[in-house]
Amino acid sequence: MNSDFSLKSKILLVTGGTGSFGNAVLKRFLDTDIEEIRIFSRDEKKQEDMRIEYNNKKIKFYIGDVRDFSSIDNVMNGVDYVFHAAALKQVPACEFFPLEAVKTNIIGTSNVLDAAIKNGVKKVICLSTDKAVYPINAMGMSKALMEKVAIQKGRGLKKGQTIICRTRYGNVMASRGSVIPLFLEQIKNKKPLTITNPDMTRFMMTLDDAVDLVLYAFKYGEQGDLFVQKAPAATVDVLVNAIKQLKKVKTPTEIIGTRHGEKLYEVLVSKEEMVRSIDLGDYYRVLLDNRDLNYYSCKSEDAVNLKGIDEYNSNNTERLDIDSMKKLLLKLDLFKDEYCG
Repeated sequence: MNSDFSLKSKILLVTGGTGSFGNAVLKRFLDTDIEEIRIFSRDEKKQEDMRIEYNNKKIKFYIGDVRDFSSIDNVMNGVDYVFHAAALKQVPACEFFPLEAVKTNIIGTSNVLDAAIKNGVKKVICLSTDKAVYPINAMGMSKALMEKVAIQKGRGLKKGQTIICRTRYGNVMASRGSVIPLFLEQIKNKKPLTITNPDMTRFMMTLDDAVDLVLYAFKYGEQGDLFVQKAPAATVDVLVNAIKQLKKVKTPTEIIGTRHGEKLYEVLVSKEEMVRSIDLGDYYRVLLDNRDLNYYSCKSEDAVNLKGIDEYNSNNTERLDIDSMKKLLLKLDLFKDEYCG
């Protein structure tokens, strides 16, 4: 695996850069010897807030939309690396507006990759989600097709051209739109904590974990690679009780039922992918399936045997109890002032 990666004097582009990931990337990279970080998004208010907050000449802001090829093409000139985070991520919203998910998550990704290839970008990392594995909702389906688009674009490239990799992550704790900020707001307003299913399990990752995963892919990724960081999981019930203990409250919970498109548990690596994955300790590296369309020429020994192969999901990974969940929550800025006895 190639580990030749340096940010020195490089230009990094972050699509969807005003979100939680973009902010985490800025905090990680601004003090390095990187030359420039370009933040690309369609939200001028969030860009202005970031401009005021960071007040750093290394950051350049670009208004645009990944749905519009010309706007992403314009910002790509001179870029060395791309962190593609722009996406519609809310499961219920995508369920009700699936074509919008298609436009942003699939067509938008195609535009980003075409612009990167055209402008000679060295490497692009596309962010995906556990919901793309065995998808049952529009968001997951659009992200699964986003991954297929990334694979297809990379297949046609020669050595020395743009390298396109993917990362896949589970629940990123305290990211915008996630459930933890909602629970804290409900506690603040003395309202019941609304949970869908107490037995539902989810992978738990911090924003720092997510940035680490992307950096690992930047450093080691080769054409078509998929990287997954191993992460612990917890039930919603454990998460809620850990938050209540940290906040020293006895707020009641209210079960509202599973929302549109939600699974009981999530999968980060499918059985089919585990067959061609490499266990790197803290990560799985899933290799590209290099077969072409000439399936009739495949030998019988090349057939995939899934017997005895388990998927990697939020039910069979390390399971957090309330105490370990509290320790993980204390890593978040939202809980930095809490005391865990």
